[in-house]
Amino acid sequence: MTKDFAEETPAFDIASLHAFYAKGGSVAEIIGAVFARIAAVGDPGIFIHLPSRDAILEQAGKLGSFDPQKPLWGIPFAVKDNIDVAGMPTTAACPDYTYMPQEDATVVRLLRDAGAIVIGKTNLDQFATGLVGVRSPYPVPKNAMDPTLVPGGSSSGSAAATAQGIVSFALGTDTAGSGRIPAGLNNIVGLKPSVGALSTTGVIPACLTLDCVSIFALTVDDAWRVFSVVAKPDESDAYSKTVPATGFGSLPAVLTIGVPAKADLRFYGDAAMEAAYADALSLLTKLGHRLVEIPFADFYKTADLLYEGAWVAERYAAVQDFFDSKEESFHPVTRKIYGGAKSLSAADAFKGLYALQALKKTLEPVIALVDLFCVPTAPRHYTVADLEAEPIRENSRLGTYTNFVNLLDMCGIAVPTGTRSDGLPASVTLLATAGRDGFVATLARDLHRASGLTLGATGWPQPEKITASPATVDTDPMIELVVVGAHLSGMPLNHQLTSLDGRFSRVARTSSDYRLYALAGTVPPKPGMLRVEQGEGGEIEVEVWTLSAAAFGTFVAAIPAPLGIGTVMLSDGTSAKGFLAEPVALQGAEDITSHGGWRHFVNQRSQKAS
Repeated sequence: MTKDFAEETPAFDIASLHAFYAKGGSVAEIIGAVFARIAAVGDPGIFIHLPSRDAILEQAGKLGSFDPQKPLWGIPFAVKDNIDVAGMPTTAACPDYTYMPQEDATVVRLLRDAGAIVIGKTNLDQFATGLVGVRSPYPVPKNAMDPTLVPGGSSSGSAAATAQGIVSFALGTDTAGSGRIPAGLNNIVGLKPSVGALSTTGVIPACLTLDCVSIFALTVDDAWRVFSVVAKPDESDAYSKTVPATGFGSLPAVLTIGVPAKADLRFYGDAAMEAAYADALSLLTKLGHRLVEIPFADFYKTADLLYEGAWVAERYAAVQDFFDSKEESFHPVTRKIYGGAKSLSAADAFKGLYALQALKKTLEPVIALVDLFCVPTAPRHYTVADLEAEPIRENSRLGTYTNFVNLLDMCGIAVPTGTRSDGLPASVTLLATAGRDGFVATLARDLHRASGLTLGATGWPQPEKITASPATVDTDPMIELVVVGAHLSGMPLNHQLTSLDGRFSRVARTSSDYRLYALAGTVPPKPGMLRVEQGEGGEIEVEVWTLSAAAFGTFVAAIPAPLGIGTVMLSDGTSAKGFLAEPVALQGAEDITSHGGWRHFVNQRSQKAS
């Protein structure tokens, strides 16, 4: 798309479109712009099914007049063609598999209820198996930034449609990285939610236990707005979880960010990608955050499991009857992957599950060392010719920094961070434990804004002002809570605060009247803090969070003995409610007061172990 064409119509970020509608602009004009952009881009590989303009106008006509109370009113979006849209065929990029759904997938229904307009169904690596975007019997979607490169997959069409400004956002799916790799290769945002946050009812499974519906958008704010609409528990989905859309918009002033140790970084000879990642890390330090190198060998071991045993068998199980009866209908590479699963046994599956559990146990304290992780989204760019020569190896390499994420129950977001020395897009992915979607999205927004990049391949600048949702008056008083150990930012139990819409306030220190102990036999590991006689303790680093009165009551009710909530005196002379331990908890505990805080103790223990 040329810059001149992009200037003829509004930018398609949600704030710009809603400003256009508020000034009297019509949905018909935007639908016209959508079809003009499809024609200008000229990529027949993006959509598998594209309804007529009249059909989409008929859909849009049901919206009535502009309603700013609907967060996605009049916003055009695309849907990966393994997600059902009523009245549009679902193919999973396999023509012989085609069926006509009578109902929308849950996520599509929620988006339409919020006022969004489905433009069409997008191309993908067949049955969402691949990270390259070229395993389709239909024309291969073009990378929006450079047509000689692979677009990334499996959500190739959704990423291309978003990057080209055809739609404001698009739905993908993500099992091994399919919602992140295409985002990184096309200069857009790719939000991969916590597993279970978005319903997968109406989605053709790849690995049902790991699948996520993902969101491609031009900005982080837009991705988060979509997430806020669709992050709803669904009784019809056995894997659905309650993951509130909270925690977006505020961060501690200084984050501890884990990055792969230099010796463990993998770029497969792409020096420009390596330099771009270093630039992104420099940007994080300029934003005031602290980087910590983390050994990554066990993360890679976890990633290797995804295409072994249990999870290959799970892909086969999802379409077993169809595969066994119509194996010839599959793309040659997909057929090879699924066919290999037929020789696997139940014993192989259990061995994989055992190996994963062991790695989870090993990595749990490592993940707890930091607030979040920053990794390259992809280790390098590959050309279409590269994939023709090495269809399996290059696909596997693209998943270097993505394949382990869902296995370890992490959330993530891919975000553009700059332009490489050769003009190609650079991207990183921020990762954190499940339930911290808003936390990683907030830092991603900071990074994207600091990059100064234009949006996708459109040439549109980032919006100068984000139009917020209508304000609500919070009449529930907020209560400060001092947290000491496993509830700190980035620690295993922090999600218990964020799930209750807890808000980080500040890092603080206690008065010098406390001692800190590493409690024996707790899972996850926890400390206990005890108030002692004046002069017999030390200052302990803590965090102060705020909760509504209702949330505070819910949180306190769930705290198990011998921990409890009491009044904690802080070094600035103030006090707040916070975690304290009963003396009985200290049997067999290790006094770690000299470390000055739980995070410092955990970090030092990990360094000794490595």
